[in-house]
Amino acid sequence: MEPRDLAELSQPSDAKVLLLVMDGLGGLPAEPAGRTELETARTPNLDRLLREGGGGLHDPVSPGITPGSGPGHLGLFGYDPLEYRIGRGVLEALGIDFDLRPGDVAARGNLATVDDDGVITDRRAGRISSEAAAPLCERLDGLEVEGAEAIVRPVKEHRFLLVLRFSERLEADLEDTDPGREGARPLDPEPRTDASRRVAGVVRSWLEKAREELAGESPANAVLLRGFATRPHWPTFPEVTGMRAFAAAAYPMYRGVARLVGMEATTVEDGTGPLASALEEHFDAHDFFFLHVKGTDKAGEDGDFDRKVSIIEDVDSAIPRLLEAGPGVVLVTGDHSTPARLERHSSHPVPFLIWGGAGRTERAQEFGETGCAGGAYGRVRSCHLLPLTLARAGRLAKFGA
Repeated sequence: MEPRDLAELSQPSDAKVLLLVMDGLGGLPAEPAGRTELETARTPNLDRLLREGGGGLHDPVSPGITPGSGPGHLGLFGYDPLEYRIGRGVLEALGIDFDLRPGDVAARGNLATVDDDGVITDRRAGRISSEAAAPLCERLDGLEVEGAEAIVRPVKEHRFLLVLRFSERLEADLEDTDPGREGARPLDPEPRTDASRRVAGVVRSWLEKAREELAGESPANAVLLRGFATRPHWPTFPEVTGMRAFAAAAYPMYRGVARLVGMEATTVEDGTGPLASALEEHFDAHDFFFLHVKGTDKAGEDGDFDRKVSIIEDVDSAIPRLLEAGPGVVLVTGDHSTPARLERHSSHPVPFLIWGGAGRTERAQEFGETGCAGGAYGRVRSCHLLPLTLARAGRLAKFGA
């Protein structure tokens, strides 16, 4: 169902909705006969919500497809990521409140490390601190290229934003220069369409100057770019659902994807305490709340099974406080799977639970991959979760006569 179709069914309700996202929640057993990170964690509160509500598994994009964070969150907001596509650059720009203009092409950048042969040895430059990255971004911001104004802004740690400001709106369908793995060389920003060749040429020129500027630096002596995009014009979440929507996240990208669909977004420190405080502070003025937990994904990418378990347990301990704020319906899930065993995003379906409102009896007893596989909702695509949640909140009218 398209967002515009969902808008026709939207109706008011007193039930407020909380979407709690543990980034990269889905996992794999540490050993073939073992349990996943979520199944290993002690989660009495989440288990109770599952038993009192309903659960299942969702595919962020489609079965077998490994999603990025942008598509993963758009699906949770009710936008089919196969239809609503956006590059990471726009999300980073909106996440730091950058004023994107019609002629702007945005890309997400990584400060990275390459060896003397130009081979990538660390895609994140040792997760360089924000304080150390800022002066490097300032130097990159001063680079001049013919054909566009090049603007660089630090985002967080190794991440930065590159905006190429053209005098007219151009197509920017380019290949990423980030190969997504160590042991490879940075890729060329190849245009996927003839109309994108002009932008690709400017990107190449900027990359050459960036390499010269960072030569001899350690550990950040290279840059990687991905997610080239211009800002789209989509129906907004408040227009679709009739709800005043609020988002809280520590990382700019997740605030960006929330702002892209018309949510009010605020910055919080890492941790469940600041998220709970943000929910309490903004509860009276809004109807829908998106709270984002990043630590689960970072632990998965670092291959740290035990740390991911610990973060899940910390989130579980915060559930009573979140419920005290008064949401009528709660959706808990992840935007994708990031198994510590793989140290990357994967295509595995993600557990979810929906608590509150009217629902059928749930047989599953434990919030985890195995329990949710037998849950009341079965296996669905992520873009179906919002209608399921709104239905439990009484926010969808009857379809047809």
